[in-house]
Amino acid sequence: MLAALTLYSIGVWSERVGHRLRPWHLAFFWSGLVCDAIGTDAMRRLVGGLRLNAHGVTGALALLLMLAHAVWATVVLVRADQRAIATFHRVSVFVWTVWLIPFISGVAIA
Repeated sequence: MLAALTLYSIGVWSERVGHRLRPWHLAFFWSGLVCDAIGTDAMRRLVGGLRLNAHGVTGALALLLMLAHAVWATVVLVRADQRAIATFHRVSVFVWTVWLIPFISGVAIA
C-alpha cells in the first residue's frame, strides 16, 4: 500500500505542479493502481474476505476511480487532446484525495 501511495502521489502531484499531463505520468498512475490492487487483494485474503463497511466501500470506490483516471489519462494522451492534456490535473487531485480516505482508514484500523 505504501508503494501505491508513493507511485500514485508522484504521478498526481508531478502532473499537478507541471500543469500538464505527460506520458510518463501514466506509468505512475498505472503502477500505483496495480500496487493498490495487489495490496487490496492481500488485505482481503488476510481478513478472510470483503467487508461491507466504510473502509471497504471507500476502498472499492477509490480503486474504481483510480482505474477510470488511468484509462482516461491514457485516452487523452492517445487522442492528443491538447485542451484535456492541459486541464487534466484538475481531476487528478480529486481522485487522489478520495483514494486517501481508505488509505488513512486502513492505517487507523491496523
